[in-house]
Amino acid sequence: MTQPILYSYRRCPYAMRARMALRYAGIAVEIREIVLSDKPRHMLAVSPKGTVPVLVLPDGKVIDESLDVMAWALSRNDPDGWLTGDSLLPELIAENDGDFKRALDRYKYATRFPEKSAEVYRQQGEQFLSRLEALLAEHDYLLSDKLTQADVAIFPFIRQFSMVSCKNKQPGNKTTIRSFEPGCGFEKRLKSVV
Repeated sequence: MTQPILYSYRRCPYAMRARMALRYAGIAVEIREIVLSDKPRHMLAVSPKGTVPVLVLPDGKVIDESLDVMAWALSRNDPDGWLTGDSLLPELIAENDGDFKRALDRYKYATRFPEKSAEVYRQQGEQFLSRLEALLAEHDYLLSDKLTQADVAIFPFIRQFSMVSCKNKQPGNKTTIRSFEPGCGFEKRLKSVV
């Protein structure tokens, strides 16, 4: 194997963040899109947990957490300075990957979680979006006036949340994440990655 192999699933937000970081860092990988109902044996052999992304390096090392894939890629090449020492970064990502992701899944698949209505789950998710909006009121992006790892790590989940809102045609999700609007410069990079 001469280049890394990335097992991915196109719509998975964790895989999206990994693909964006690898692309941005200029790291060529062989992308192997998986079918969730028929996961490749090699992927399961190197990462038995069976989730994507899974990055297999030429030396056989396996990186199977999206944030670790991002860190690995950015440690090799970070031309625009996405890495940041901002103390808010781990907190934002933990909230995104924790409470927000739980609310997103319940909102997206509300029929599987009948304890509450889709509206309640949407409102739970919007609490995090409100926090992001407050950050965007201070800067062009979440942590500064330039794109950072936080924006890229969180964006795929915001994208997925907004797609559920559009699909369900529910009013009320008026939150706009300015750093990802058309014309911000990120849109072109995003389209080439996801």
